[in-house]
Amino acid sequence: MDNPVLVEVTRGDVVESRHRGAVCVMDADGAVLLSLGDVDRPVFPRSAVKAIQALPLMESGAAERFGLTDPEIALACASHSGEPAHADTAASMLAKAGLDAGCLECGAHWPMGDRAARALAATGAEPTALHNNCSGKHAGFICLACEAGVDPTGYVQAGHRVQHDVRGALEAVTGARHDAHLRGVDGCSIPTYAVPLASLALGFARFGSGHGLPPARAKAAARIRAAVAAAPFFVAGTGRFDTLLMGRLGARAFVKTGAEGVYCGTLPELGLGVAIKCDDGGSRAAEAAMAAIILRYLKLEPDDAAFVAGLMDHGMRNWNGIEVGRVRAVAPLHG
Repeated sequence: MDNPVLVEVTRGDVVESRHRGAVCVMDADGAVLLSLGDVDRPVFPRSAVKAIQALPLMESGAAERFGLTDPEIALACASHSGEPAHADTAASMLAKAGLDAGCLECGAHWPMGDRAARALAATGAEPTALHNNCSGKHAGFICLACEAGVDPTGYVQAGHRVQHDVRGALEAVTGARHDAHLRGVDGCSIPTYAVPLASLALGFARFGSGHGLPPARAKAAARIRAAVAAAPFFVAGTGRFDTLLMGRLGARAFVKTGAEGVYCGTLPELGLGVAIKCDDGGSRAAEAAMAAIILRYLKLEPDDAAFVAGLMDHGMRNWNGIEVGRVRAVAPLHG
């Protein structure tokens, strides 16, 4: 199956590039509201499922025991930009468990945010694992291990108790088996599993509504959504799509980027889950597609609708500030 064109990029009046992909929108009962392209092909959701991966942190009582704040819970779901507040918050999570950055097994990289990377370089310092965009998720994993009374060493390995709990949550929420033959290694070294977009949409419908989840898991999901809505900066960072969108819409939408053109989200008041995969891995296309889906299904006040529309269809400028083209979601995504 050839996936449809979801997003076009223009230069002047000419279409310069086209992004193909697949989209699924589903409710928690499994009813499909929208299916574009091959939604049954397994894809690696990567960071898009961090909020589901954080459910054991909440359900275990670890977040409560260590007194994790809204920013810290949001950071446990984050692909953050490595700004100082992000690194400091990851360090705070570890300190509450009596540990430090030496326990992190995600690896170090320069901050994803250009300004943060330049500022760090200007000090002459080198990046640490705290600057890794996944450091909050990993700090959460370490807190989970400490709550369970197990040695966090090796927590990134598929056989560790932490990853066993995380895999169990993913399977239960999405309804998809996370088998070894579908397993890869994520950029931060934890296991990642390929599952169909339809399963991801179902999982996020459940995550957003609580429908189909046991009471404790539904409560944990609601706590995560509330934390992210209260502290959206910590799930991404300055100028990032997730932070901008949830900073504007609050609890009405939960969205999370993943690598390679994957985006997942939920519209809790409608009980809908959304899963997007752009064939070429383009994040600019996945963001525009997600904005289009939100405009299609969520009833917004005019100012909010205009804001989201600006994420769905926006200009591109050259180094002189001249608008040279646009990135825009196209017809299959519009209601």
